[in-house]
Amino acid sequence: MNEPHGSPRRGSAPTAAPDPADLGDLIGRVARGDQDAFELVYEQLSGPVYGMALRTLRDPAQAEEVAQEALVELWRKASRFEPGRGSASAWALTLAHRRAIDRVRSSQADKDREERANLPERDFDQVAEQAQIRLEQQQVRRCLERLTELQRESITLAYYQGYSYSQVARLLDVGLSTIKTRMRDGLIRLRDCLGVDR
Repeated sequence: MNEPHGSPRRGSAPTAAPDPADLGDLIGRVARGDQDAFELVYEQLSGPVYGMALRTLRDPAQAEEVAQEALVELWRKASRFEPGRGSASAWALTLAHRRAIDRVRSSQADKDREERANLPERDFDQVAEQAQIRLEQQQVRRCLERLTELQRESITLAYYQGYSYSQVARLLDVGLSTIKTRMRDGLIRLRDCLGVDR
């Protein structure tokens, strides 16, 4: 079965509304391969099909392509038309609407892919480094939890908040020599917990 050629005429609309019964009969003939019947169907439906596509796509060139695709689909699937389920023109417009929606979705998917492609790629080394830092931070937190409260507070104030040993001693209201001893012992325990070589 040869496919029909030509493209929908923009703005062309039937001079008189097609008789639904006649259009249904014509599509029945198209299903049997009657090219003359298809020419008549094409004349009656190319304008409305193009109009449907244009309302959905808002792009004349794409609407023309979609209308052509919908009419070719009508030619191929004419045998699937069931008069009892609706009018021939509604069926044809449904084919066109589905094609137009598919085109919109495809265009949006292309746009989304393009936007993702333009995002800066994260360097693998940077990702690996960040993952390593997170793991090390978790390990340090676990090791800090194993220290005595005074050791943990002293090391946190000195190494994470930047206080000097004498400031830590004042903040915790403990003698300076006690702070130095506790911090030294705490740092040794941290080093052993973290598996750092001496």
